[in-house]
Amino acid sequence: MQETIYRYIERVLFSPKKIDYPLIFSLLPLAFLYGGALYLRRLFAKPKDFGVKIVSIGNLVIGGSGKTPFAIELINYFEAKGLKVGYLSRGYKRESKGLVAVKEGGEIVCDVRRCGDEAMVVAKECGCEVVVSEDRGEGIEYLKRRGVDLVILDDGFSKVNIKKFDILLEPYEIKNRFPLPAGGLREFYFTKKYANLVLKEGRDFKREVRVESRDKDRFLLVTAISKPQRLKRYLPSNVVGSYYLSDHSFFDKEIIEKKMKEVGANRILSTSKDFVKLEEFKLDIEVLELKLHINLEILREIERFVDEKED
Repeated sequence: MQETIYRYIERVLFSPKKIDYPLIFSLLPLAFLYGGALYLRRLFAKPKDFGVKIVSIGNLVIGGSGKTPFAIELINYFEAKGLKVGYLSRGYKRESKGLVAVKEGGEIVCDVRRCGDEAMVVAKECGCEVVVSEDRGEGIEYLKRRGVDLVILDDGFSKVNIKKFDILLEPYEIKNRFPLPAGGLREFYFTKKYANLVLKEGRDFKREVRVESRDKDRFLLVTAISKPQRLKRYLPSNVVGSYYLSDHSFFDKEIIEKKMKEVGANRILSTSKDFVKLEEFKLDIEVLELKLHINLEILREIERFVDEKED
């Protein structure tokens, strides 16, 4: 029942049908109040300069738009150029509070439950410093003390009190352009004009997904990402069932094994974000290997900001 309700809410927010619009229209007064409050906050904000280059990767649409793989590509790009990079996120749905160091000096120093899935994926795939903190200012200061040249800030578009270079990622299409709770936007759609770069999937960056599959494999897709239906275009034909949880949720091994038996699956298929929470179960798991390709001119524009001297 909980999964059904969650999928219904996702449909209304992101891919509404005609029957959903009476509900959407009834929520518009709240949406305009919410969006208006955030817009006023943005208008009167006084961004603080932390004395370090900060590149924020965000989106207007709640849920996945490729922020984590985009961050990984940026981190690898700038580390290859000799910069010391730090990655900072909130650590959504982690089982801890405050500032938590995830990776220091090339060593992972906490577990996924204390830092959250996205931070752990970055820690495993990059050599950078990684920290999670609800207080982004505290996290930036911590990374500065660690000697980083560049901070990659996850989901920072709404952090209007921080001076930064804002990148907004957009999916192929946005079917509901109203703010919460009537739609799936964090702010009014027009606020994207405040970003330094607005990048659209398919035009400015593309995903390449690969799956290793054997003839005898019968996969159960297990994932806790937003809008899991977006995975369908990448799935092999031998996926025999699926088990979805809400974004960033942790899994229960017994429930997964029960689901596998129900559909006759002998392996699990998951994303890298899910795998960091599943690997402790010691199950047979295949990961959807995702590679993001960013247009070279986009990377060069970000690099011009990073190289720019402060006044």
